[in-house]
Amino acid sequence: MLKVEHIGIAVKDFTTSIPLFETLLNTNCYKQEAVESEKVITAFLQQGESKIELLQSTDAEGVIAKFIEKKGEGIHHIAFETEDIYAEMERLKNAGFTLLNEKPKQGADNKLVCFLHPKNTNGVLVELCMERK
Repeated sequence: MLKVEHIGIAVKDFTTSIPLFETLLNTNCYKQEAVESEKVITAFLQQGESKIELLQSTDAEGVIAKFIEKKGEGIHHIAFETEDIYAEMERLKNAGFTLLNEKPKQGADNKLVCFLHPKNTNGVLVELCMERK
């Protein structure tokens, strides 16, 4: 793993959340993007090396809507950048981690992504991500 790529935060509404994080981080949201397969819209903010991904559900039955219903708004996942997501997935699978998807899928911000089940990571949803080339 190279670094923490971003922290994903589940929010109910971008109308209030984007301005809040823009003020907090003293920077502007640089990108919004829909990820249809996950039923979310993402918004990205960056300050220095640190990136925040805000996640707003587009469907009441979507994973983010269900997360907020169960746990409230807050940290949803932490994403780690890797140079070779395929090798990293294989390494972690062999080490006993449960992958939530067997193949990397298209994520936001031009990334291939794979999630690890929180039962193997002390309750933290971990995302592996790799820049698409």
